[in-house]
Amino acid sequence: MKKLVFVILGLTLFGCKKGAEEDFSIKPVSEKSELVKKAENFFKSISTVKYEAIPLDKIDLGKKLYFDKTFSKNGDISCNSCHNLATFGVDNKVFSLGDSKQPEERNSPSVIYASLHASQFWDGRGKAIGETGNSNSNPVEHGIPSAAVLVKKLNANPEYQAAFKKAFPNDKEPITIANFNNAIEAFERQLLPKSKFDSYLDGDEDALSEQEKKGLSAFIDNACITCHSGVAVGGQLMQKFGLYGDYANLTHSKKTDKGLYNVTKKEGDQFLFKTPSLRNSEKTYPYFHDGSVASLKEAIKIMGKLQLKKDISDADANDMEAFLKTLTADVDSKYKE
Repeated sequence: MKKLVFVILGLTLFGCKKGAEEDFSIKPVSEKSELVKKAENFFKSISTVKYEAIPLDKIDLGKKLYFDKTFSKNGDISCNSCHNLATFGVDNKVFSLGDSKQPEERNSPSVIYASLHASQFWDGRGKAIGETGNSNSNPVEHGIPSAAVLVKKLNANPEYQAAFKKAFPNDKEPITIANFNNAIEAFERQLLPKSKFDSYLDGDEDALSEQEKKGLSAFIDNACITCHSGVAVGGQLMQKFGLYGDYANLTHSKKTDKGLYNVTKKEGDQFLFKTPSLRNSEKTYPYFHDGSVASLKEAIKIMGKLQLKKDISDADANDMEAFLKTLTADVDSKYKE
């Protein structure tokens, strides 16, 4: 009996000790660094973006339309031709060649993260991402004569008839230019990959190297966050390009583009352009609306002079370039052709 009491007592004590060890094994939450706290004032992780519940049928239709060359006059280009998802949503050309084989007037921006922007196109004339589908009627780009011709092409294809009916089941006439744009928009809304910088903002402070952290600090301290902040790290404002000088004097621009003024004809809109998102800026060269600069470091230094009226040091420019590279993120292969 005594032996039984001791065994029970021993088991009880052992159990208590083990339980106590487990209770106190929880590690305290580490304190955020000052740099992370500072960064959180200006940036948000892609993880904070709330995804819409978009039916898969609509997304699949949008992807098919995005890669289909049928919707150009000569059948030579698709959306992906100028906004190639295999190369981070761009073609890395100064000016893309449209279906007409003529160069476009502005550099083709990336469609990756475009759904986070406040407006579309360099001059901000598109207020919704779906409006970018109107490129089909642009004579230099896709060259389709009219929306009616586009709708006719869709209606002539039994596969698209079935796909539009599945994607827009409540519409009496599913095939419309609005639904065409809506489907492409549904697809492009999926293009929000996570970068190293997002991991850093999500709490993994080791995601960035010391140089990348120095670059983040320099980016903030040099006031680049005035235009490039938020979850998209830009894409929210219309800003004059050349606040402190003629941009053509510093870039390699071959012609002057007055930006939003070309749309509104208002004097105050001269040289206003949408500030681009800096996500994937490492991969989306050449830079600016006219693709006039190929080097990311050079673009950083030019922006310092034109927009901040300061000479950014080589050390800061190198560090900021390292930081901007932490914004590189490729889309899932399932979204590529």
